[in-house]
Amino acid sequence: MTMNRFKKMLAASLLLSTSISSADGTPGKFDFYVLVLSWSPDHCATEGKTDSQQCAVGKKLGLVLHGLWPQYNRGFPDRCANDKFTKNLVGKFPNLYPNEKLYAHEWEKHGTCSGLDQEGYLALSQKLKESVSIPKNYQAPSSPFRTTVEALKTKFISANPKLSADGIAVYCSDSGRYLKEVFFCHSRQEEPAACSQEVVKRAEKSCGQPDLLVRNVK
Repeated sequence: MTMNRFKKMLAASLLLSTSISSADGTPGKFDFYVLVLSWSPDHCATEGKTDSQQCAVGKKLGLVLHGLWPQYNRGFPDRCANDKFTKNLVGKFPNLYPNEKLYAHEWEKHGTCSGLDQEGYLALSQKLKESVSIPKNYQAPSSPFRTTVEALKTKFISANPKLSADGIAVYCSDSGRYLKEVFFCHSRQEEPAACSQEVVKRAEKSCGQPDLLVRNVK
């Protein structure tokens, strides 16, 4: 076998394995969850400038639920079924998300891959969201402050003894300048768990500065 042919076969094999791990799309077939809490002031300072429901002055929102995402160890499934969101469920889970549009978006993109029905998915999202105690200085800071990824993790572990550093992934915006989101990884059994290497590496790449700024609420 020539070297070029070997390289082509190897590349094809890697492509196939990536496809299998990241595009299976079978509801309920995944490796772990990530609970994604977004730092609302960052959203409101960037793409959310016209989002009055979440970003109107006086809302004073800090960490808010972006979503609960089933993940593969490599890649993630999305839109696993054509199951439109039932709007009357919003009333059963008020204020779960900072914006009502997220109920439908998160269910249709991520919830359909969980293997749960709509109410079960929202209930689990609420349960895991409420399981994370937010450290005092991340609840509603009136002034911006600087921190590091390690210091942020330490604060959350101190407030949540069941969490560990390898189960938290911090994401930044603007080439690492600002806090954007915090991922909390959970097993399929809904317990805190280590994040995949893929999640960890993406987080590290997004926060490439020595420290980061946590914007204040408004």
